[in-house]
Order: sequence, then C-alpha cells, then structure tokens
Amino acid sequence: MDTLPLPEPIAAYFAAEHNPEALARCFSAQAVMRDDGHTYTGVNAITAFMAEASARYSATSVPFAMELDDGIQLVRANVSGNFPGSPIVLNYRFRVEGGLIASLEISA
Repeated sequence: MDTLPLPEPIAAYFAAEHNPEALARCFSAQAVMRDDGHTYTGVNAITAFMAEASARYSATSVPFAMELDDGIQLVRANVSGNFPGSPIVLNYRFRVEGGLIASLEISA
C-alpha cells in the first residue's frame, strides 16, 4: 500500500495521533485547533483535547488525499474508531508556519 507523501509537520501529526508528547511537538506554541464545534488554543489545550479524544474514541486516521489551497494544506483522511458514524472521511485544514502547525481545522 502506498503512503501519501505529506509535509513533515503534517506527517508527524498523523503519526503521533495516540502519543500526546509527540503530538505536542507538531504545533507552534500559540497554535489554534478547531474540532467538533470547539476551539483549542495553545499546545497544552490541544494536546489535552487530543489525549482525551484518543482515549475515548481510539480513532485511527489514514490520509488519502492532499491539496494546497491559498496556503492551507487540505488533507482528507479515512477515520475509524469507537464513535457514531465510523468510519468517516474527515477534512483536515493545516496552516504550517516555521515548520510547525499554526492552525488546524477538522470537519466532516
């Protein structure tokens, strides 16, 4: 199976989805993440949310498409886990600055 080539901070994000310490290294200090109608600001808030979501849903994300749109890396991924509607395709909109994720918006 071929792996979708992704820019380093985005590849690291998907590789770290169940490892909060590794996940924290993917984001800038003031990063903003939007998911499921909530906004999380800063590495600590983002990693706390992701650790809780990982424990609750045991979701696995498999990116399958990427495009660049006005400076935003849009990655589409198949996501499966212990949540209603699994599996689902989610859109991840990454803005990368200085080799780190500055913002991320996740939507269906």
